[in-house]
Amino acid sequence: MPIPFIAGLLWNGLPPWFPDPFLLLKIGTGIGAITLTKLYTSGATNTSERKMHGRVVLITGGTSGIGAQAAYELAARGAQVILLTRLPPSDPFLVEYVDDLRERTQNQMVYAEQVDLASLHSIRKFATKWIDNAPPRRLDMIILCADVLTPPGGRRLVTPEGSGVESTWMVNFLANFHLLGILSPAIRAQPFDRDVRVIIPTCSSYIGSPPLTEALGKEGWSPGKAYARSKLAMLVFGQAFQKHLDAYKRPDGLPNNARVVFADPGWTRTPGMRRWLTRGSLWGLVLYLMLYFWVWLLLKSPNMGVQSILFAALEGGLALDAGGKLIKECREVDFARRDVKDEDVAKQLWESSDKLIEKVEKEAALQRARMKQEREEREKQAKEAEKAQEIDSLVQAIKKGKEKEKEKEGKKPRNRKKAKTDEKKAS
Repeated sequence: MPIPFIAGLLWNGLPPWFPDPFLLLKIGTGIGAITLTKLYTSGATNTSERKMHGRVVLITGGTSGIGAQAAYELAARGAQVILLTRLPPSDPFLVEYVDDLRERTQNQMVYAEQVDLASLHSIRKFATKWIDNAPPRRLDMIILCADVLTPPGGRRLVTPEGSGVESTWMVNFLANFHLLGILSPAIRAQPFDRDVRVIIPTCSSYIGSPPLTEALGKEGWSPGKAYARSKLAMLVFGQAFQKHLDAYKRPDGLPNNARVVFADPGWTRTPGMRRWLTRGSLWGLVLYLMLYFWVWLLLKSPNMGVQSILFAALEGGLALDAGGKLIKECREVDFARRDVKDEDVAKQLWESSDKLIEKVEKEAALQRARMKQEREEREKQAKEAEKAQEIDSLVQAIKKGKEKEKEKEGKKPRNRKKAKTDEKKAS
């Protein structure tokens, strides 16, 4: 069959039913260009693996976007995954999400704990409960995927706790600073043969951030600057936290076994990215859907975005080298700014963050005490009102009883007179 067909092509040319070669060339070139572009924008795939059975992993932001994909991948490898979420574990959505994750990964060791990253009090409640265990609870990995952003043109928001902290700074940096600060004893208390990692996802927006030595006030604030500054702060703090871990002298005299690793997932189709591109508006969403082909072509899927995080979690060589490395496209890269490793900037950031946390926690404690007092006062007033109502009801019941007795007594003489009249008439 092939030989006669080829001979026919040579002697008679292309059959009439065969498409135009130039059209085929155009279509093939277009499909090839799209395929190559998509392969390039999808980035590298993680090839590192290690056993995760029995390992305990804390994940923030594990219910959406890259965090959800990271939770799935680690749970599928047998890790015990604890999702730190704003919602309580009894929330119907969260219950369904955890059950679905358990079913898809065939791993029942998936749990949820309530930690509101917009509340320092909520973070302290969870972290102190974690480290209060004796002996210390196992902790192999912390992945800090949670973050927030304000769409372009959005207004500056503050957290409700205390005098309030700008929400992007609070959730993206200060909450992580507070959480790791309290969990630090639990991280350092892990046995020497345990590979402990703190994985901090970041993005290239930190390159355009204003210096951390310059305060970002209300006048100079913008969504882009706030987000970039929070990412730069996490990089600076992560380097300082690694030095903090390295400086700890273990009782057994062995070196530190915890590593801080930064991972840049790249531009990914996450809910946060969608909110940024659509500017949080309905018309933006319509435009986003109309141009979705280009979004699909140029941005990674969550599955490809998580690959660098998986490399940071699974690559065995990272446990042997010094911490503080930046992973991008499943390989180590250099930081784009020198001030990431500036010790003076890190010291100033650490001290100012400690002071801010102390101030907000004091104000929040006073606020909670005031609210508790007001609640107790309202409950007391409600009880007094209820008691007064009971007394009033009792008094009204007594009055009604007396009135009925009076009515009965008033009716008796009239009844006697009527009886005598009736007797006279009868006689």
